[in-house]
Amino acid sequence: MTALAAQIARRIHENGPMTIAEYMAECLLDPRFGYYTTRPPFGREGDFTTAPEISQMFGELLGLWLAQSWLDQGAPGRFCLAEIGPGRGTLMADILRATRGVPGFHAAAQVILIEASPRLRALQAERLAPHGIGWADDISALSQPPYADLPLFVLGNEFFDALPIRQFIKDTGGWRERLVGLKDGALHFGLSDSSPSPALDAAFSTDAPGTLVEICPQAGAIMADLARHITARGGAALFVDYGDWGSKGDTFQAVRAHGFTDPLDDPGMADLTAHVDFRALAQAARPLSAHYTTQGAFLAALGIAARAARLAQGMTGAALENHQAAYHRLTDAQEMGSLFKVLALTRPDTPPPPGFA
Repeated sequence: MTALAAQIARRIHENGPMTIAEYMAECLLDPRFGYYTTRPPFGREGDFTTAPEISQMFGELLGLWLAQSWLDQGAPGRFCLAEIGPGRGTLMADILRATRGVPGFHAAAQVILIEASPRLRALQAERLAPHGIGWADDISALSQPPYADLPLFVLGNEFFDALPIRQFIKDTGGWRERLVGLKDGALHFGLSDSSPSPALDAAFSTDAPGTLVEICPQAGAIMADLARHITARGGAALFVDYGDWGSKGDTFQAVRAHGFTDPLDDPGMADLTAHVDFRALAQAARPLSAHYTTQGAFLAALGIAARAARLAQGMTGAALENHQAAYHRLTDAQEMGSLFKVLALTRPDTPPPPGFA
């Protein structure tokens, strides 16, 4: 049993079973034993690889998307460029490199990374050293000076999937929440007593008893805050993650050493995630207009095939093979191309964002 597993077991013994959201928060963010606070999660040496780490093309195209969206809104002389969950800084580094030739873009951008981990901040600072970057622990900083009065262009790649979720199962008398408790001294899933929930009834009124649904309250609150800012000041939001338009069924999962494992095994040693409900994100961001597509279709519309061909010029052997494999991994329907989705949010009075039909 890991030190964190023992800590969680003591808490359950003293206070009773915990929600999956509470369990995720403990496993990922505990200051002494949490996954994100103690381990390098990204890349070959970590447990998973994100799109920016697969190929520079991903960040370059998102950078050009941001620049075009900025131009379409009149190229405001000052704006906030924010990334939520910036990892090692790879995505922002590629964005800033791809946009350095856009007249006025860098001079106007006030770049801020929303990152609470000191370890990851150090990696980001090293990678982004030539640029003026600010940091904040959470998105509340965006509603404070010097960013509050600026148009906000915000993006997040694989951010929402790591936010804590709650799971509920519908029965004939109401809803039962899935909980983490103890059985014979080991962590074990169980269910609460049934209780009414008007909010869940309204959202899933046509679903039969036995249906399992996942909700992410923190995601809705974040989207509402961003929507208020963009509605008032202008800008756009872009999010890439795995999930669907709507979410049903158990998608709670753990990833360790680039493979799946039991979420209750070895707390703090694996990344815990769940599929993102993009419909819920869009609903929480009203009155912004939502634009939704697959990652493969989005990157294709932005010209990734032409960019891949240009980068391939002069490559041979293993370098060329790796480049081609990265292109296919990002775009193929059997890889990330269909599993990952893209959601853009803009004010209804602004031009439709690039990359969406």
